[in-house]
Order: sequence, then C-alpha cells, then structure tokens
Amino acid sequence: MIRLTSSQPVALLGEARPRVLVEPQGARANSWEDVADLSATAGIVLDGWQETILRASMGERRDATWAAKRVGVTVPRQNGKSQLLVSRALAGALLFGEKKIVISAHQQDTAREAFSKLMEIVEADANGWLRERVKSVMNALNRESIKFTNGATIQFKARSGAGGKGFSSDCLMLDEAQILGSRAWTSINSTMSAMPNPQVWLLGTAPQDEDDSTVFESVRAAAIEGKSSSAAWCEWGADVTSPEYAAARADLAARRWSSAVEYLCWSANPAWNARMNVDVVTGECETYAPERFAQDRLGIWSATGGGTRAISADLWRDREVGAAPVGTISYGVAFSMDGTRVSLAGARKHDGGVHGELIDAMTGPLEAGIAALADWLAGCWRDTAQIVISGAAGAATLKQALRERGVPEKVLRIASTGDYTASCAMLHDAIRDETFTHLAHEGQAVLDDSVAVSDMKRRGTSGAWGWEATIPDGDETPLEAVSLAVWGAKTTRRKPGQKQRAVIRR
Repeated sequence: MIRLTSSQPVALLGEARPRVLVEPQGARANSWEDVADLSATAGIVLDGWQETILRASMGERRDATWAAKRVGVTVPRQNGKSQLLVSRALAGALLFGEKKIVISAHQQDTAREAFSKLMEIVEADANGWLRERVKSVMNALNRESIKFTNGATIQFKARSGAGGKGFSSDCLMLDEAQILGSRAWTSINSTMSAMPNPQVWLLGTAPQDEDDSTVFESVRAAAIEGKSSSAAWCEWGADVTSPEYAAARADLAARRWSSAVEYLCWSANPAWNARMNVDVVTGECETYAPERFAQDRLGIWSATGGGTRAISADLWRDREVGAAPVGTISYGVAFSMDGTRVSLAGARKHDGGVHGELIDAMTGPLEAGIAALADWLAGCWRDTAQIVISGAAGAATLKQALRERGVPEKVLRIASTGDYTASCAMLHDAIRDETFTHLAHEGQAVLDDSVAVSDMKRRGTSGAWGWEATIPDGDETPLEAVSLAVWGAKTTRRKPGQKQRAVIRR
C-alpha cells in the first residue's frame, strides 16, 4: 500500500484500483477491447477504471453468451458512470447484434441526461460515420430513443411509475441502482426471462440512509459471497479497516480537510486526478455530516442502506453516553468463523438497563492471542457474573485455558447457537427499547465500525438470526462480543459479592 505524505500528492499515485472486483466464471473470450476501440472511434476516451469494468463484464462463454448476466458497479458521484453507459449501449447496438438496449434511471431527467450525452456524440463533427448508421431519433420527453439502420434501438426510460413495462431488452442498464425498489426489480426481471442472452447492469453509489437499497445490497452480497457464478461486481470506496482510514477518522469527525482525507478521496474516486474539483470536495468535507460524506464521496457502505440494516447510524448514536454506570460485569468473547479474529467486550446490568463496551479486538492467528486473553480474564473472574464465549474456531480452546488458570465452571459458558442468536436479538431489542447504552469515545471506534457494517443474517430455518458484516473486509465480532456480554449480564444468576467499579477493566 502506498502511503500519502505531504510531499507525495495523490496525482502521483495514478488511478485508484477497485476495492472489490468480482469476475464471473466460465469466460473463454472477452470483447472489452472491441467496446474500447469503438468508443475511441466515436471520441469517447475511456479511463482505465472504466476499462477494468468492461474487462470484468464483457467475457463470453464457449456458447457465445455473456459470462456476466448481472454487472454491478458502485462508485461515488461524478466519476464517469454516464460515459460508461453510453459506451456499452453503443457497442450493443453496433457490435453485438443487440436489438434493444434500455438505459434506465429512477427519474426521467436523469435518463434524459444519458440521452443528451449520446446525442452529443452522434452530432459531433468527426462522427459522420455514426450519423450514417442512425435511422431516426425520438426526442419527445419520456419517449427518448435512437434507432439505427441495422434495426437496433437504444431507449431511455424512467423507472418511476413504469413497473416493468418496456424493460424487456437484450441489454438493460439500470442507473441509480441504489434506489431500485424490490417491486420494480421483480417486475423488470420477469420481462427479461425470455431473452436468449440478456445482460443487466446495475450502476449506483453507496446507499444513503433514506435509499431503498435492498436490491442493490442483495446483488452485491450475492456477487461478493460467491453465491452467483454469473455476476460481475466492481466497487470503489475507502477501506474502513485500513491504517489510512484510521489516520483520517479524527479529521472526518471534525469535518476538517487534510492530506489523510484527500488520500481516502483518491482511493474511492478512480477519476480523482482526471475530473474531480478538489475545492468542491473540500467544501463537501467541511459542510456534510461525516456519515453523509463517507457515503457520498468515500463510497462507504456503512450506513443503514435505506433502513435495511438492523442498527441505523442515528439509532446507534442516540444510545451514546459519556460514562459507564455502576453494575455487575459480564464478558463476551466472539471468535470469527475462520479463526482469524477475536473480540472481547464487557456489559453491566443496572437498574435502568444494560451498558456495553468493546474492550479489545485482535486479528491474526488465534494461538498468538488466546493465552493473553485467558490470562486477562482469569485475573478478574471473581468480580465477574459470567463469561460467555462463542465461535467454533476458538471457544473450546479458550475455555480449557481458563479452566487451567482456575476459573470455575459456574462462571464460564460456551454459547450454543440458540444462546448466540438470542444474544443478538436481545441487544437489538435493548437498543430499540432505549435500555442499552454504549460509550461515546474514540476508543470505541472499532465497535462503531462493526455496527456500521453489520446486519442481520438468517441462521437455519427457524427465523433466528445473527450478525454478519456486509462488506468483504468488515468485522462483525466486536458487535457479537457486545451481544454476548449483554446476554450474559441479563441472564446470569450469579452475583459477585462486591460492587463493581464504574469503569470496565481494560
């Protein structure tokens, strides 16, 4: 990773690579260079990041069908998505034999912007060859289209109020996909089912809190988690787990522009050095709420995603307090499924409810941290109501280590699947009922990040659920550890003899 310093402007770093790149399986050939060549002939010079998307999406299988049936692209505003839409649409009409290409946006004015951009290209002085291939143009509002002499048509449609009418096409490009509603998506998908070789593009930005982003999130998750072998996903955004993000947190919270913030902007915006106005973005940083700037300019999927996440940023912020109350302590330890992460949290039950804090989060081989973790817990078990441990990767090993250090069975509990899912639901209910609090402190930043990137994930068929990070480098274990600690504090019958101190031991 290149580090940004005051003597190393971001312009020297070139173009940022995608933070997430998923390519479909089974491609035997790739037509991306044909698209780039046609675009260049039409006067559209594609950026490197746009060519990266084309490489991921234009692969063909042995039977000449698209390897990527769905293509997802998420990049902050003003980087050049419209240029990519026009390039792909032109190639469909002139190179790939696609008879109907539809470019759609949530509102008609956005769809018309794409139409205007394509018309500028058609009418350019150097593009007489392209005008010769245009048979007719429909310029009427809400009916914009370009028909070519080979029978291909590019249409521009708004989704608002349209249902699935008119969306059946060989290539469907859905702009503003972060506000594509599930009802519209279901209706549109049904119109595509009879096409022999369809390709659907979903292009958007990281969802805002008010967006109905359920569809965009589900397409993203299916691609990233490998549930779909015929999906491409290309995402630019700041890495919330990186040292650079940690270095910029204070500046972001204070709405202060700095070289650290500029580095994050560069990493999230592939066209930063080509078409971004730094003065305008500086103003965004200084005037937007930090959460809005993170979503809108840094491409961070860490907010509620249109209400689909269980704990919204506002709900979590409302439960902040400046100091921990006095009460009986329980601890929660959560190991990740792959055995690379473990988090430790504490919770206190008190008359007004329950208070939770993250104590530590460790990464790396578990063997390097279990002994130290066991030593720490063994040093405070006498003042502890319960220690609840979850995670097949390390729970049994930690319990044995605690036994060897003299911690009695009555204090220890290996959480069953039912215990774990109950703990997640218990914390969620306590937050909504306003009986849970947590510290507003920079030392809790890792927990804040975990809450921001985690959501409910169904476990089994009973309807029970647990926490799961919704981004590839997210970590749900801090939130899981707090949930286990809260569950331990609220369910234990053990009452240590002495009153606990007001601050959880660290």
